[in-house]
Amino acid sequence: MLSSVTTPQDLDERFRAELAGLVAGAAARDLDEPVREDTALTGEQARALYDAQSTSRHLDLAARWLRSFDAGYYTIGSAGHEGNAAVAAALRPTDPALLHYRSGGFYCMRAAQVAGSDPIRDVLRGVVASAKEPIAGGRHKVFGHADLHVVPTTSTIASHLPRAVGVAYALGRGRRLDPPGGGHGWPADALVVCSFGDASINHAAATAAFNTAGWCDHIGLKLPLLFVCEDNGLGISVRTPDGWVAAALGSRPGLRYYSADGCDTAETYDRAAEAAAWVRRYRRPAVLHLSTIRLMGHAGADAEMAYRSPVEIAAELGRDPLVRTARMLVEAGVATPAELMTRYDEIGWEVRRVAEEVLGEPKLASASEVTAPLAPRRPVRVSRAVADAAAHLGADDRLEEAHGDAGRELDDDLEFTADTFSDDTLTAGTFSDDTFTAGTFSSGTAGHTADDFAADSDDWPEPERTPAPAAAVRPVSGTPRNNGSGHPASRLAAFGGKLPEKAGPLTLAQTINSTLTDAMLAYPQMVVFGEDVAAKGGVYGVTKGLRDRFGATRVFDTLLDETSILGLGLGAGLAGMLPVPEIQYLAYLHNAEDQLRGEAATMQFFSQGAFHNPMVVRVAGLAYQLGFGGHFHNDNALAVLRDIPGLVVAAPARAEDAAAMLRTCLASAVVDGSVCVFLEPIALYHTRDLHTDDDNWWLSDYAPPSEWPAIHVPIGRARAYSNGPNDDLTIITFGNGVRLSLRAAARLTAEGIHCRVVDLRWLSPLPVGDIIKNASDTGRVLVVDETRRSGGVGEGVIAALVDAGYVGVARRVAAVDSFVPLGPAANHVLVSEEQIVQGARSLLAR
Repeated sequence: MLSSVTTPQDLDERFRAELAGLVAGAAARDLDEPVREDTALTGEQARALYDAQSTSRHLDLAARWLRSFDAGYYTIGSAGHEGNAAVAAALRPTDPALLHYRSGGFYCMRAAQVAGSDPIRDVLRGVVASAKEPIAGGRHKVFGHADLHVVPTTSTIASHLPRAVGVAYALGRGRRLDPPGGGHGWPADALVVCSFGDASINHAAATAAFNTAGWCDHIGLKLPLLFVCEDNGLGISVRTPDGWVAAALGSRPGLRYYSADGCDTAETYDRAAEAAAWVRRYRRPAVLHLSTIRLMGHAGADAEMAYRSPVEIAAELGRDPLVRTARMLVEAGVATPAELMTRYDEIGWEVRRVAEEVLGEPKLASASEVTAPLAPRRPVRVSRAVADAAAHLGADDRLEEAHGDAGRELDDDLEFTADTFSDDTLTAGTFSDDTFTAGTFSSGTAGHTADDFAADSDDWPEPERTPAPAAAVRPVSGTPRNNGSGHPASRLAAFGGKLPEKAGPLTLAQTINSTLTDAMLAYPQMVVFGEDVAAKGGVYGVTKGLRDRFGATRVFDTLLDETSILGLGLGAGLAGMLPVPEIQYLAYLHNAEDQLRGEAATMQFFSQGAFHNPMVVRVAGLAYQLGFGGHFHNDNALAVLRDIPGLVVAAPARAEDAAAMLRTCLASAVVDGSVCVFLEPIALYHTRDLHTDDDNWWLSDYAPPSEWPAIHVPIGRARAYSNGPNDDLTIITFGNGVRLSLRAAARLTAEGIHCRVVDLRWLSPLPVGDIIKNASDTGRVLVVDETRRSGGVGEGVIAALVDAGYVGVARRVAAVDSFVPLGPAANHVLVSEEQIVQGARSLLAR
């Protein structure tokens, strides 16, 4: 009698015994006829599915065999889930798929649809961590292949679902852009399929994806997405309550619900085909709920007898989908038990042969090999991309000048600033990388209040809208009217006849707005979205007017969920777009960090660059908003971002740096597929003055495109203010610390202490070379870190100095390990100008 414990040997023996006992039906059907009266699945299709399911089963058995002598490293299998092969059969091989880790049957069936594919070798190379594995190259065992349009996903539970929503957005709404968002040759009528387990539906990322899909459907956005829940009733050992998945998925607004017995190949195929046809025709989301089983436990090390009874295990064995497919073929008379056994053994021997071959293949042999695809950096190409964008926009400007428009006098209602500056106004352009007059410093106000910001934002009027003829207006419920053209006729037209380089010195916020406008012109595939970015123009006015210039297809408001915002970006980038999502406050990002860590940063790592998700995430953050916020609007926690391998973190302090750095981030995303976080110091958005009221030293002129190549800022390069041979110490800082340090340096100059202030600009990767050089020049380093003392940026700077063998003195001034409190109490935990002055004095006293 066979054991009810589903070991690989028991499962194989049980299948053979069941197959030997099958009895042929009374009448044989033709291969091109349905195998049953109640299905559209033909005999030919059923035989192909049997092959795919048998291949998946043997791959699971081989993984356990390889693990038994420490040659295999992944044993989470698909046994019991092989019915998902029928989902692949019901779809097109060009439909992008983001798969559950029990989707072996789907992968094998998808491979059978694409000539030249070798799913056996693909999967086994992943199991043994072979460097020749076609998608991850031995870095992880994932289902993925660019030629099969299978996008690799991580093992993070449900984290790929928000991305799937983003891909569907790109295929639905985004494909109307020029150029279309079809980065991998996905046809215009493609749909996205995304599979997951029953336990995953309880995860926050899954609920975010379901909610966003329903929200999009509710407001009329096209979203061709088919969710597939493979419900085996268990999350490792935790049981899913009976009826919970059906209740949870069937009641989701905006999601059409389908269900099937996932162990019945014919029924699964029919329901999958029905669901796919509906999604493809109406471009709306649906969910297919498959009831499956799990054989051989969660993974190789899982002793399921500890939490499941023999009776329960035996009952599930009776639903084995491979056995049921074989029975269906035999009863239909399209195959005999002997033929099916022969085919099963042929596949088994092929799997064994390939397994023995891949055992000897090379593994990743060094850290450099492991990290090679993580975050490629091609700075020359990035620089060239910035220059190309400048040339494109410059040609546009020259054309306008030829028609006599670009030089028109600026009106008093200038969008960028309403102030008129006198001839002797000193601009931020006074500071350069090589010159700095410390003696010009004097004391002044430390910052601005929320009221100041509100007043500044009034200087940014919405452009007047030209009403469309009544017959041309087609309102869509829940969506704003598109006031822009999507791609304005010229750069001058995009700026409403007022080019920013003609507007005089601009604030940080105004400069970012202008840079985004230029970027939208340079990159037609770029989209800007987030909470309040469109109709309102951002809570600080940074995106004001963008929707009117480029339309609601390219600039739009999202629902209030950071996981969904980043998921939209990840999917849109994967589909060939250039997403620039905004996270309204740094503190809000913490709700969604795994979308950056587990999904965004890993895509190139787990696909060797076959897939990438370029994205520039704008985040308003850091502290010093006087009179407003508390910790949720003054967050200074950056450690989690700097800990993500490959993620670029930019933190501009000055307007001219922000423009150049944002252009670099966008170009790097396009050229290298980089994922960048562009951290914008809120307290500096509308700051105008450095030392005294109305000195306007924190403003900067906007550079015309012709100057962009000359002022390009590569990733990982710092900026030094003052670079003299007689500097007494080096202050290394970033963000708000730059302004505080420059003010402190003015006071120290009056005491005869000459300071070199170094703005890191890039927090990841740190500009280590510039740190070492500027530190070594003076031999005294004061690190001014507005993040927390524990886990802050300053720790990385000090570590870089130590690693490089720096022999001078150094100390840190950092924020207290505390959340930022409301009101004046914030002054007790944040770095102050006075602390910087005292820190510098103490260094010189050593």
